Amino acid sequence: MDYKDTLNLPKTDFPMKADLPKREPQILKKWEGLYQKVQIARKDAPPFVLHDGPPYANGHIHIGHALNKILKDIIVKYKLLRGYRVDYVPGWDCHGLPIEQQVEKELKAKKLKKEDMSKTAFRKLCRDYASRFVEIQKEEFIRLGVLGDWEKPYITMDPKYQAQEIRELGRLFKKGVVIKSKKPVYWCIYDKTAEAEAEVEYYEKESPSIYVKFPLKDQDNTYLLIWTTTPWTLPANLGVMVGEDFEYVFYKVGEETYILAKALLEEVKKKANLEGEVVKEVLGKELVGLEYYTPYGERIGKVYPSEFVELTAGTGLVHMAPGHGREDYIVGLRYGLEPFAPVDDEGKFIPPAPEFLIGVRVFSANPLIIEDLKARNLLLHEEKYIHSYPHCWRCKNPVIFRATPQWFISMSASVDGKSLRELALEEIDKVQWFPASGANRIRAMVENRPDWCISRQRYWGVPITVFYCKNCGHVVAEEDVFERVAQLVENHPDGADIWFELSAKELLPEGYKCPKCGSEEFVKEEDILDVWFDSGSSHAFVLRPRGIEKADLYLEGSDQHRGWFQASLLESSASYGSAPYKAVLTHGFTVDEQGRKMSKSLGNVIAPQEVIEQYGADILRLWVASEDYSEDVRLSKGILQRLTEDYKKIRNTLRFFLGNLYDFEPSKAVPFKELHHLDRWAISYLQGIIEQSLNFYENYAFHRVLHLIRNFCAVELSAFYLDVLKDRLYVYASNSWERRSAQTVLFEMAKAITLLIAPFLSFTAEEVWEHLRKIDPSLPESVFLHTIPTPKERLKDKEVLKDYEIILKVRDDVMSAVELCRKEKEVNHPYEAEVYIWGNEEVLKVLKKYEEDLKYLFTVSKVSLEEGGNQRLPSESFQDLWVGAKRVEGKKCPRCWLYYREEEFEGEVCRRCSQVLAEVLP
Repeated sequence: MDYKDTLNLPKTDFPMKADLPKREPQILKKWEGLYQKVQIARKDAPPFVLHDGPPYANGHIHIGHALNKILKDIIVKYKLLRGYRVDYVPGWDCHGLPIEQQVEKELKAKKLKKEDMSKTAFRKLCRDYASRFVEIQKEEFIRLGVLGDWEKPYITMDPKYQAQEIRELGRLFKKGVVIKSKKPVYWCIYDKTAEAEAEVEYYEKESPSIYVKFPLKDQDNTYLLIWTTTPWTLPANLGVMVGEDFEYVFYKVGEETYILAKALLEEVKKKANLEGEVVKEVLGKELVGLEYYTPYGERIGKVYPSEFVELTAGTGLVHMAPGHGREDYIVGLRYGLEPFAPVDDEGKFIPPAPEFLIGVRVFSANPLIIEDLKARNLLLHEEKYIHSYPHCWRCKNPVIFRATPQWFISMSASVDGKSLRELALEEIDKVQWFPASGANRIRAMVENRPDWCISRQRYWGVPITVFYCKNCGHVVAEEDVFERVAQLVENHPDGADIWFELSAKELLPEGYKCPKCGSEEFVKEEDILDVWFDSGSSHAFVLRPRGIEKADLYLEGSDQHRGWFQASLLESSASYGSAPYKAVLTHGFTVDEQGRKMSKSLGNVIAPQEVIEQYGADILRLWVASEDYSEDVRLSKGILQRLTEDYKKIRNTLRFFLGNLYDFEPSKAVPFKELHHLDRWAISYLQGIIEQSLNFYENYAFHRVLHLIRNFCAVELSAFYLDVLKDRLYVYASNSWERRSAQTVLFEMAKAITLLIAPFLSFTAEEVWEHLRKIDPSLPESVFLHTIPTPKERLKDKEVLKDYEIILKVRDDVMSAVELCRKEKEVNHPYEAEVYIWGNEEVLKVLKKYEEDLKYLFTVSKVSLEEGGNQRLPSESFQDLWVGAKRVEGKKCPRCWLYYREEEFEGEVCRRCSQVLAEVLP
């Protein structure tokens, strides 16, 4: 007869081929409304709040977006499966220059100009553009399997959000944190707007490096020798800075004498090919107060002491233009020098700059100034200099420092008796940073950052809702005025557009008069708020109105230490006296397999949409879980192909479970203490896997979870436990204790592994869960409505675990011996082998406890605990232990394939199979 029909071979409609691109959309339909169901199910559970850093709504999502959102989703789902009521509201950043630029491009294609439209008409185009991409990105994030409150996301252009942002601004004005000042800020001459620290990127740039002579007043032929790489700032020169305690020399060359730092003399001599003598040495403090003629403007400048002078390059005398430099401004402020910057929004010189520069852009002015200095014998030396220089993050062009009247959040303003800077630094120390180095990074940035410039000279954003008295210039910034404007914005369908539609009189409370002079004539501020203030206020709209003072976690790329993390920290500290987060986690950037940045020119860009179409979202999620995201994360087609192999290992393990549970139900489970010892080992070992997995999850080490589970599936399960189990599962009667014991463990393992992989292999886990519910209909409808089991001491048999440590090592020795037999062509299959084990009494003592089952554990036909076999192999793990193997005597049972002596057969089959057949055959 065909004995195959008498075996309990696996049966399942869980397919081996995942076909994720087709199957995942079906699961997404099932997940519709799942976030809301989970909220109801967990309404009394402890909360966990992950606050979403809003992506920018101006294009399809890229692989960096996918990395970020999947990382967040792994955490959201893990916390959900640990029984928390997870709060995750996705958001979008919708204002700012990139959207304006895209809309301007679309207008240009239609031969239209922004300047020919009203502000509100242009803003509507920006709003429509952002709305379009919010919807596109929302669908793309949902396709990744990200679970969140997609029905009620937060959007920074939502009138309610804008209103709350205006209230936040009002709070900061009330606290005296917001100031208006003319000080140098990063300025993009191409986008014609101020820029935040976080909007500046540093690239290498070649600049002219010049040594310039500033003639001393009342000392003929004596010059202060300065060095600069920005010749275009010389028309704004108001002073020269020296280090008070540095040594300076008067160096005479022919008829001229140059004053410079002693430490830099040799370098300058070499560069400018000078031959002369030192005629005098002084300390910097002795130079303070000297007067000189500025190179432009017929002004008399002075020498000032400064802590910002260094002796690493140049001359030790620093040309000071408070209108074009941060340190220059600080020193100038100290000595009453008003910032001076004769440059317009486009970076073109305006009067009172020298006539030959009027209308010329700053970088184009450099060669003109150099030629002019040469002609007037004020240029000592000229060369090229390559250095790191700030560039605009949007247009990638170099930016300048330019003093213009701007609104700032003052870092030195007092908040609860401390400066904002001190308060923010204290708050940094209270936050848990992942990795821990993030604390030092943001601390250094906050320690050294200037005041936060929050005003921008653009159309598309939330207006700075202050008024100026036409008569006396008084700034109207009272809390009730902010509240009135906030309410108008909140109740207007187009939100902050109302600021641009109504006059100052209509926006102000009826009959409002200037508290200083009584005038009723006011003008509105035209500037808008920095987009970092938009997103930095998100906690005040998303969290605080719902009674959440701090998010449990903020998670973004490491560049956000100077972006969103910092903006949120400063806004929240200034407004509420504390950071808006308890913990901050950062990840690196996506690069290709060689570690190169992804770019179209290199042809190494991989779009998430392509990966999903070819492999499915779960493979993308597996990639995120497989990488140590604390560093840059590598991705390539080769990496994706390798990951599909890892995926198959896990999927096939789950398929094996399901295939052998087709006739199992929980009522047939065997109690733990009555399980077969191998099954007790498996359940005990599983507790350790659960425990380690949970520890890794708690520390956000997802790659360790994946590696642990992948190796568990490939090594302990596939190569040992499941391989050994096949005999009991297939050969014994379907309702036998041997088989039910094995099935009990398979069911528990199937649930545990499905729940452990669910945070990252979400679609696959849900698919497996549907099959598990057929076995146990009491399971909830979604895997995410269940909880991950915690490791249980009562399910750990410590004696069995200890014994099996020895058994598994001996098994490796046995397999080596059988492999040697195979190489010598004595056997073709391990079942054809008989194994002998002798020597070490301690090891043999353990093996004797399980002697009846050793042949099954070692997948051979016979095991003898005595000397024998055709070879004598020493154990790899134990001293004085030997293993031998030879071809087993007897014949093969056609049903179970093991070999037995003739007397152990009953008819065609072995005695064991005969007994089973008597039970199963009619």
